[in-house]
Amino acid sequence: MQIRTPAVAGMFYPSEKNELRQSIKQSFLHKFGPGKIPPSKTRKKIYGIICPHAGYMYSGPIACQSFYAISSDLPELFIIVGPNHWGIGCNVATMKDCKWQTPLGEVDVDSETVDDISNITDVIEIDSFSHSREHSLEVQIPILQEMSTNFKIVPIALINQSKEIAYKVGLAIAEIAEKKKIMIVGSSDFTHYEPNEFAHEQDTALIEPILRLDVDRFYQVLRERHVTACGYGAIASTMIACKELGATKGELLKYATSGDITGDTSSVVGYGSIIFT
Repeated sequence: MQIRTPAVAGMFYPSEKNELRQSIKQSFLHKFGPGKIPPSKTRKKIYGIICPHAGYMYSGPIACQSFYAISSDLPELFIIVGPNHWGIGCNVATMKDCKWQTPLGEVDVDSETVDDISNITDVIEIDSFSHSREHSLEVQIPILQEMSTNFKIVPIALINQSKEIAYKVGLAIAEIAEKKKIMIVGSSDFTHYEPNEFAHEQDTALIEPILRLDVDRFYQVLRERHVTACGYGAIASTMIACKELGATKGELLKYATSGDITGDTSSVVGYGSIIFT
């Protein structure tokens, strides 16, 4: 059994267990977060969520908005889709026979589901190297560990984020969800390293088709406005899967930039928390 050791502990989030737990608690209670500790008392059908993946001090509160929304009815399997920032390994990669380690413990990869999803579509390959340095999936896991002690993951990292690939990945995830109770987590930040006001404009334009589950328009806005959302394929895959499963809309829980949080608005990154219902 392989152990996937943390790539960004001590950088994107604290490497010491108690400090990490405190950081997650502060993210939930932050003014840009839900302001409450999970579980929530509200139950509604949520098919999937979009979460950012920057350092917790920047995007943790926004990510916790999505996680709080699902915290009253947590599944035992999370399919987490994100971009492969390093461009190493396969175009679309999952992995199996593995535990993901964080300072809060270890989480099993659901190898049975990995085999199923890689058989459904030929674009999802099994390759642990693709995941060795990637943070977009890793940063979601400690927050999940604080909410649940009984879950497994299927990690999917994308180098190729085209619309064609997103459809194949999204429909494969939906097919898995027909057989198992899952939650889909699409991991992406939005505009990168632009002035705060411009980032808000760009991301407002891109979020509009996400909320309407309009994948064609989403890619059109992305292309025409040159929006620098790093995990656009992960967002699209999540939209496609959720729509296939019966979602009719997205709901924006919170949008903010690193500048809104730190006060430095000269060059920011945008973060959005979205649920699909």
